[in-house]
Amino acid sequence: MTGSWGWDLLIGIAIALLAAWLVLIGTLALVRPRGGLLREALRLLPDVLRLVRRLAADPGLPRGVRVRLALLLAYLAFPIDIVPDFIPILGCADDAIIVTAVLRSVVRRSGLEAVRRHWPGTDDGFTVLTRLTGLDKPQPLPEQ
Repeated sequence: MTGSWGWDLLIGIAIALLAAWLVLIGTLALVRPRGGLLREALRLLPDVLRLVRRLAADPGLPRGVRVRLALLLAYLAFPIDIVPDFIPILGCADDAIIVTAVLRSVVRRSGLEAVRRHWPGTDDGFTVLTRLTGLDKPQPLPEQ
């Protein structure tokens, strides 16, 4: 390319990072909540944050689940997002999408009862959460 292996390496890494970021953006666009679900997800965000904190602190949950939840909390606290907020629709939705994916993972490993036990909001809010995350559909049995 440039004749200098250092610059070629740097350009290659930059292109690979850009390609990975574009794939991630495309994936987020495909799995984002449809219709009014995004608005409902943003409305539930304070309760969901309390839920994630409570689940991460529960010593009865598998260690891998608690680590995942702690990493999620760290990501949510970090000021730089995967998708910048100025990008329409996805800019504000990336946090909700990532929380949804992690909660699905938690339910697969720990069961819906653990999430219900730690839910700090109303019953209606929990119903919206299960519908939003797809947890209202039958889940496979937790791994042992």
